[in-house]
Amino acid sequence: MALKYWAVIFILGIGWGMSFMFNAILLREMGPLSVSMGRVGLGALGCWIYVLASRKPVKLTPRRAVALLGFGMLSYAAPFAFYALGQQHIASGVAGIINAITPAFAVVVSHFWPGGERATVLKSFGVLCGIGGIVVLSLPVLQSGQTSALWAVLLTLCAPICYAFSVNLARAFRDMEAVVLVALALTGATLAITPLALWSEGVPVITKAETWASLAVIGFILTSAAFIVFYWILPKVGPTNITMVTFIAPISALVLGSWILGEQLLPEHLAGMAAILMGLLLIDGRIVRALRPGHAEKQNQPNG
Repeated sequence: MALKYWAVIFILGIGWGMSFMFNAILLREMGPLSVSMGRVGLGALGCWIYVLASRKPVKLTPRRAVALLGFGMLSYAAPFAFYALGQQHIASGVAGIINAITPAFAVVVSHFWPGGERATVLKSFGVLCGIGGIVVLSLPVLQSGQTSALWAVLLTLCAPICYAFSVNLARAFRDMEAVVLVALALTGATLAITPLALWSEGVPVITKAETWASLAVIGFILTSAAFIVFYWILPKVGPTNITMVTFIAPISALVLGSWILGEQLLPEHLAGMAAILMGLLLIDGRIVRALRPGHAEKQNQPNG
């Protein structure tokens, strides 16, 4: 994987780690389904502004519209709702930790997916290392014995399962421009989640400036802009590599949760972050290949 793609994945990971902090702020005034509704709604709006401004062609058949409705629900509305539901009982940093298990699910799904990527030994060890870090990070929650927190963890795990399938389903839309795909999928997600959110929680009443600001950032920047970049880079790096952003996100979520929200940062968190970083290096493979005997000689060989 080229270094520039690694940099994009790193930036995406930091940004999506911030989304858990913004979720915590939004949940002070909004219900979890309303948080998902607001995020996908503003995300769709931001994408359509870009599509119209750049005059991108939009071709849509009834069959594909139905497919995009389901894809949008699986990729956006459902995961965002699961995270918000879970964050009613667990800290933003813990939600970020759970998000980091996505690569493990993606490796399994992609391995058995028709035409999907086969798991290599190095990537498998990287995933295991990342999972080990997640386990270490999760120990304080598991040791607390709080039933609500444990159920919240299980509920939040549904989000990375959705992501693992959606990154593979995205192959069916390779013929669409990324920004058009994201705009249509987010529109489908909005149409799917809005009736449920309004029926369950009613119309949100927002009174604080920080709530509006958080909603704008999480909608326009961390959804519109971020997912446009996400689907631009996906075919270049593959569905397994792209989920490496979820190894970076928990570190961002933990640091911001501790610094901004005053959440407790424990030694287990630091140990887990170290293991996650090691998992990143193994999955990427660049450093491991560089350390192999003969690598330097091979690099210096003239092209013939």
